[in-house]
Amino acid sequence: MIFAAGFGTRMGALTQSCPKPLLQVGGQTLLNHALRISDHAHVARKVVNIHYLGDQIRSAIKARTDIIIADETAEILDTGGGLKKALPYLESDTAFTLNSDAIWSDPNVLRPLAEAWDATEMDALLLTVPLARAEGRAAPGDFSLEPDNRLSRGGDFVYTGAQILSLATLDEIEDRVFSLNSVWDKASQRGRLFGLEYQGHWVDVGHPEGLVLANKLWDQWF
Repeated sequence: MIFAAGFGTRMGALTQSCPKPLLQVGGQTLLNHALRISDHAHVARKVVNIHYLGDQIRSAIKARTDIIIADETAEILDTGGGLKKALPYLESDTAFTLNSDAIWSDPNVLRPLAEAWDATEMDALLLTVPLARAEGRAAPGDFSLEPDNRLSRGGDFVYTGAQILSLATLDEIEDRVFSLNSVWDKASQRGRLFGLEYQGHWVDVGHPEGLVLANKLWDQWF
């Protein structure tokens, strides 16, 4: 599941007539970068949700026959609600999710998650990066990564926007509109929220300065 429905308000004028997932880094849209990551991991079924300026996104990926559109035009549902609405399209007990407003220095993002995933112990496995390698992201971080790889709130690790999630956890939230943070908090209470440290560099492209930085770093990385 690739999240592409947000308004991109932090981008200011850049997203007045262009949805954030279609802004470009290194000559490619942010959405194409996310799709490149899923292609690299040979993910066969891809779902992209749309809301704000969704017709532009639909048009941009119309040639991709392997993508299913989850249309949230009537109501934006946040990450948790959007994922829950997309369940019929995913046809699985677990799913990768990817935010479309980040850039990774290595496309090998999803495979390490798949290799580390253990459904007997985990409800969610989040890819994290230390603040020192989280370009464009100011302190504080999001989580602490414990020696046993469990995550707790607060600390110097940043969620990169990539995870594996047990989709059954969505049933615990009765709200129609909700963030995945609610799912993670419940998983943490059960001791089933885990993290994995990404070994490359990562850029937060959720704000204009991050977009400029990502383009500069892209030229260095590639």
